[in-house]
Amino acid sequence: MADDLLVIIPTRGRPQAVPAITRAWHETGATADLLFAVDNDDPELDAYKREAAKFKTGGQFRFVYGRRLRLCGTLNQQAIKAAKRYRFLAFMGDDHRPRPAAIPWDARIRECLSGGPGIVYGNDLLMGERMPTAVAMTSDIVTTLGYMAPPQLVHLCLDLVWLDWGRGMGRITYLDDMVIEHLHPAAGKAELDQGYEEANSSERVSSDSAAYYEYRDGGGLEADLEKLRKLVEEA
Repeated sequence: MADDLLVIIPTRGRPQAVPAITRAWHETGATADLLFAVDNDDPELDAYKREAAKFKTGGQFRFVYGRRLRLCGTLNQQAIKAAKRYRFLAFMGDDHRPRPAAIPWDARIRECLSGGPGIVYGNDLLMGERMPTAVAMTSDIVTTLGYMAPPQLVHLCLDLVWLDWGRGMGRITYLDDMVIEHLHPAAGKAELDQGYEEANSSERVSSDSAAYYEYRDGGGLEADLEKLRKLVEEA
C-alpha cells in the first residue's frame, strides 16, 4: 500500500545522489515514497538505471524516465499524476538531504498538513525561513491549479511562488527544526557542475525572474490565489 506522502525529485547528471538520498531516508526513518524523475537523454542514464535496479519494482523508491521538460516541467508532470493517489506531495532537489530528528521530517509534514489545504517547509541551512527550496503541500492544491508550480517557470523562482501561495491563502508553516539540508555550491557544500551552471546562468536567472514577476504582477498569482482561498473555505 502506498504511503500518503510522495516526494518528487527531478534529477539530471547526478546518479551518485540516489544512494545518498535513499540513505538519508533510512537514517531518518522516513516512510514517505520517493520518486526520482530522470530524463531519457541524460548522459548518465545508464548509471541511473543501475541504481534503479537495486530497488524492488513498485516499492518505496521508484524511478520514472521521460522527455526532458526541465525541473518545473518534470515536477508538474509527475505531481499532476501523483495527486490522484497521494494526499500530500513534496519537492526536493537532488541536492537536498533530510536530517535525523526526534520526530521524522515526513511525520512532521503530515501533521502540519492534516488540517486541510496548506504548504509546509523546513530549514535548508541556507535560506531558512526566507525561501522554501524544498516544500510539501496538500495534493488538492495541485489538482485545483493544474500544476505544482507555474509552467512558465523553468528552474528558478518556484520557491518564491510557493511563499506567495502559502501566505496568500494564509496556510503556510515554516519548521525551523525540520532540517532538509540544501547541499548547494552557494553554501560551499557542492562543486559547480554542468547542472548548476545551466540552472544559474545569467540567461536562466533573467528569464525565470521575468516570468515570475509577470506571473506575480500580471494577474496570474491573484487568479491562483482566488482558487486557493476558495479551496480553503470549502475544506
